[in-house]
Amino acid sequence: MTAISYRLMRAADLGSVPIGHMGTEGEVMDRIAAMGSAAVLAFDGDRHVGQLQFRAYQPGVRSPDSLWDPLYWMDFAGHHLGVPDRSLAVFCYHVGQLDESDDRDPAYLGRGIGLRLLDELVAWAAASGFGGIVAKATPSSRPIMGFTGGQPPSAYEERGFITGSSWVDEDLAAVVGERELAPAGELPAAATLAACVLTFGDGGNGAASTLERP
Repeated sequence: MTAISYRLMRAADLGSVPIGHMGTEGEVMDRIAAMGSAAVLAFDGDRHVGQLQFRAYQPGVRSPDSLWDPLYWMDFAGHHLGVPDRSLAVFCYHVGQLDESDDRDPAYLGRGIGLRLLDELVAWAAASGFGGIVAKATPSSRPIMGFTGGQPPSAYEERGFITGSSWVDEDLAAVVGERELAPAGELPAAATLAACVLTFGDGGNGAASTLERP
């Protein structure tokens, strides 16, 4: 089993790595120019096998189509988060993604790739002078994590994030019920989301980034 390598997405990657749920190539290019990147990528040799997407955090964003639109990850249901200026918002994890489809290769699941993507993002963001990171945490059920592309609060708390507001997402609850992603008795907990915030002090949080700015 080969080791997985990680690096930041570069403008030159457009056309060779999946950008589904990121927007148009032009939008991704603009993000890379403004922030330095738009995702942390995972590779098995030369093969793309995962990514963690992120964007510049904008308070008050609401998704135009609930969990079916990428802006869902920056929609915190109107909760005030106290996020510092120039912060990043974690979007979705795509572990086992080999192409633009929604298919995932199970050979890459359960290997800690998603958490390593998060670790790399935290270290790079701290070293690059961002104010902090905000993430929408999902329930810890594997089927729900797989469907949403998220991580539970514990994944963030172990990395210094503070979990604040939590709420039940009625649209997610409906999907969980329709797709039988969790027993009915586990609702509404199986549709409860939380806002997790990591704030960097002066000079970042001391984490060492292994990623280079593109």
